[in-house]
Amino acid sequence: MKNCLSALLGGLLLSCAAHAQQAPPEDDLYLRAMQSIADGRQEDASQILDRMIAQGPRHAGEWLDLAMVQCALGRNSDAETLFARIEREFAPPQGIRDIIAQQRLQGCYRWKPQSVWSLSAAYGYDSNVNQGASFPYYTDGNGLPIELLPEYKPHADHYKVLSGDYLRELDAEGDLVFAQVHARQYRHESAYNSASLFAGAEHPWRAARWQMRSSALVGMLTLGGVLYQQQVQAQLRAAPPLTLPKGYDFGVLGSVSYTSYKTLTHFDSATYELRNVLGYRNDRTQAQAALGYQYDHGDSDRPGGDRGGLSARLYARHMLSAGLQGEFELVGQQWRGRAVYSPGVIEQTRHQNNLVLRAVLSYPLQRDQTVQLEWRQVRNRENISIFQYDSHQIQLSWRWSGL
Repeated sequence: MKNCLSALLGGLLLSCAAHAQQAPPEDDLYLRAMQSIADGRQEDASQILDRMIAQGPRHAGEWLDLAMVQCALGRNSDAETLFARIEREFAPPQGIRDIIAQQRLQGCYRWKPQSVWSLSAAYGYDSNVNQGASFPYYTDGNGLPIELLPEYKPHADHYKVLSGDYLRELDAEGDLVFAQVHARQYRHESAYNSASLFAGAEHPWRAARWQMRSSALVGMLTLGGVLYQQQVQAQLRAAPPLTLPKGYDFGVLGSVSYTSYKTLTHFDSATYELRNVLGYRNDRTQAQAALGYQYDHGDSDRPGGDRGGLSARLYARHMLSAGLQGEFELVGQQWRGRAVYSPGVIEQTRHQNNLVLRAVLSYPLQRDQTVQLEWRQVRNRENISIFQYDSHQIQLSWRWSGL
């Protein structure tokens, strides 16, 4: 698909040169149509095409514009009719004849669904599988220190991971479906073995000049071989029509998710999030910064009640040398409870500050295979000592991907 569009955009440049003296400078519909096609916005391109037809081509260059847009939209017969008319009625210069000949040789664009998949296998070490408390003692309401039971102290273990991802386009407008499966098994701490399955769909659309992208996700998670959690999420990302420096993009993301816990009572919740996302990309680097607010509405009997908080994320990926790629990610999450956590037992309103630092090195073994070394550090700081914990993970993984 990208090769076809590249060829068509190459024809665009030649066509523009062929009629640069005659094209109306105030509104180059051809450029706008081809850019819409390159961005995957076929419906926008079709609407621009209708405007081009309504205006009526006046010379060979504009007829060529019309034919090239028809071809880029996959309308072969319409494009060929226009090519033939240009040759028959306008006696076009050799440059335009060459464009027509090249386009006939390569054929018009035909949409085919693209799919992307990957499989990963990993082995790693986790210093705190169970998120055990950093402090072995808890001071009760009488000021007496109580030593925590062994199961509430940190447990370290090695683990294995198998995971897979799949994504497929549904149509030329950019609709797609995706799925992800993930399984983790510990050497000794089998009660924390987990498996998850998530699937969803995404739909791009426009509202005025805003670019929108809606998605829905459903998933489930097992813990220790038992269904632990089910989740449903709806998300909308909106990109306003801003003029930004080259390589930058900005969007606003809103989501609503509902989580149901199958082995815990009174912990079901609905979470609402609004986040700003600023991105940057060039040939060697990709970066993103995000800042958002979240509100978590829980069951009326959930410990601590409802809670609100802020989240922030910094991410960067850079090509360090030939093939070697580095990633860095810093995620912060702050929660503030609305009520005393457990009246009569823990007479405090829970305040949570969680910080996750992640660094990755990736190197391609072959075109479709990559080896990756990942380090991850978690620091969870809270005003209730039994919930404070630290952990770090190191993981070596192999990834096989394809189209």
